[in-house]
Amino acid sequence: MTEATKDEEQLHDEAEELRKETADEAPEVAEHDHVAELEKQLEEARSNALYAAAETQNVRRRLEQELQQATSYAAAGFARDMLAIKDHLDRALAAVGEDLRADKTASQFLAGIEATSRELDAVFARNGISRVKSVGEALDPHRHQAMLEIPTEEAEPGTIVEEMQPGYTMKDRLLRPALVAVAKKPD
Repeated sequence: MTEATKDEEQLHDEAEELRKETADEAPEVAEHDHVAELEKQLEEARSNALYAAAETQNVRRRLEQELQQATSYAAAGFARDMLAIKDHLDRALAAVGEDLRADKTASQFLAGIEATSRELDAVFARNGISRVKSVGEALDPHRHQAMLEIPTEEAEPGTIVEEMQPGYTMKDRLLRPALVAVAKKPD
């Protein structure tokens, strides 16, 4: 420590002792000190109350946001399960040849399957479930899963040329990526 710092500390200590002696003899100084201490405690209490109110508000906002997300995406598991049913219906309809479509009994049966598929599409739409666009789009790893590359001159490399399984989103979340084939330059 320097000499100036020592002198300053000594002066401060002497001033504090003098203040205590004066406070014992002068009640107004003691009262002033007591009021100052109470004001300091009040300011600390105000600060703590404001901090607690802000923290409470932050917790409330976070819980409201989590509740909103939980409500919006509660059906995601069920929706994923329903996608398998949609896939089976689509494969069944795609496998039917023109000979069965011409048969009267089979065509009525097929009309029922097509109506079921359309109703499932309508239910998906009402619940914010939509099909991911694939063919002709650039590969997006957040929405598509490339299964193979196909050499072709007809499309730019990295462009999706075939969809093997459709992908779906629920509102803004991916339920299932589309399984696709991507164009590449021929060798």
